[in-house]
Amino acid sequence: MTQANKAPASFWIIAGLSLLWNGFGGYDYIMSQTRNEAWLSQMGDYQEIVAWLDAFPLWAQIGYGFGVWGSVAGSILLLMRSRHAASVFLVSLVGAIISFSAQLINKVPPSLDNTAGNVMPFVILAVIAFLWWYARRQTAAGVLR
Repeated sequence: MTQANKAPASFWIIAGLSLLWNGFGGYDYIMSQTRNEAWLSQMGDYQEIVAWLDAFPLWAQIGYGFGVWGSVAGSILLLMRSRHAASVFLVSLVGAIISFSAQLINKVPPSLDNTAGNVMPFVILAVIAFLWWYARRQTAAGVLR
């Protein structure tokens, strides 16, 4: 059995930042799923946003859950230096794609139809794709075991 390579400082920075980023996603998920008025009102008209969220089909809501919680789990697995982080980030990426595809079906409410609202799904997908790639790379380098 070979000894795993020592993780460089950059690894710990990326893994820590990924947990902060994805932890915020988890918080947003909880606030959205519980229909927290104070949280959702910051984004726009509360009733409009709730109606939009409620219109999402079950498959999109399941994708949302896998996307968010897969990313949180992937970040934790990165910090644990587990090679399974890559697989979990891949599940998260597929879940996020499924979830965001529902936005093509359910028209985004006017209060969310702005530059940030339109760009954020792509930023989220790019971050998950990067973390998947990074975990695969770290596994190949022997940092993740």
